[in-house]
Amino acid sequence: MDWWIEPFLLGFQQRALIGGLIAAVMCSVVGVWLVLRGMSFFGDAFVHGVLPGIAAAVIFGFNPYVGAAIAAVAMVGGIELIHRQTALKEDTAIGLLFVGMMALGVTIISSSNSYTGSLTSILFGDIFGVTDDIIITMAVMGAVVVAAAVLLFRPLLALSFSPTKAQSLGMRPRFAHAALLVLIATAVIASFQAVGTLLVFGLLVGPPAAASLVSRTVPRMFGWSVLIGAASVWVGLVLSYHLGTAGAATIALVAVAIFFGLLAATRGIAHLRRPGPAEVRAVSA
Repeated sequence: MDWWIEPFLLGFQQRALIGGLIAAVMCSVVGVWLVLRGMSFFGDAFVHGVLPGIAAAVIFGFNPYVGAAIAAVAMVGGIELIHRQTALKEDTAIGLLFVGMMALGVTIISSSNSYTGSLTSILFGDIFGVTDDIIITMAVMGAVVVAAAVLLFRPLLALSFSPTKAQSLGMRPRFAHAALLVLIATAVIASFQAVGTLLVFGLLVGPPAAASLVSRTVPRMFGWSVLIGAASVWVGLVLSYHLGTAGAATIALVAVAIFFGLLAATRGIAHLRRPGPAEVRAVSA
């Protein structure tokens, strides 16, 4: 038992756990809609898209949340502009902005004397440097994300399965899509200081994807996603402590490992339940 508790005896370790759990809840909830709508590539691009805003905030000394929000708006606006003004498909626009925004962020950071340290902190986070103020900010933003996800459950559910049907039911799919983008942005912006802009994607996709393997309804998928996300944080921090590895990276790796573990388990169970040739002949007879 001490093996699991020892990594959280000190204050900074407890703050890392709390910050990680809040990030896991936010990302796991929003990530369910990303997985259901097949928007994982957009989520990845969006995570990279906030990099220039955070980099500018670090270099010029203003609030990184403001910088990330500005970059997120620019990212979405750029995708919509390319999609509407050209014959290119949306995934092409996402790919262009993905590369462009990340390159811009690295270019901005490279102008700093502490280039390597700043880049590492922004990309991979500093979960053991989470402060009480950061936790309070994350908690407020997390409450907003969860509350909005509950209030918008029906419109987002209809949008995920049939935008045309959502339109016919008066669900306003354009509004629901815009609201989802805001939720993604809020989760990414609130989580980057704990787990970094790159590794937040592991929590956005890993737990929901794993939950989809063991859930037959969307509400259960939300429950499993949050549970798997929280477990990823706890186990990741424990392994990080005992193995001496980076905290945020270990959390993301655990989330992905849980997906593949559940995939192997569910496929193995399905194979065992599959009737053999003799059983099939007996039924046929």
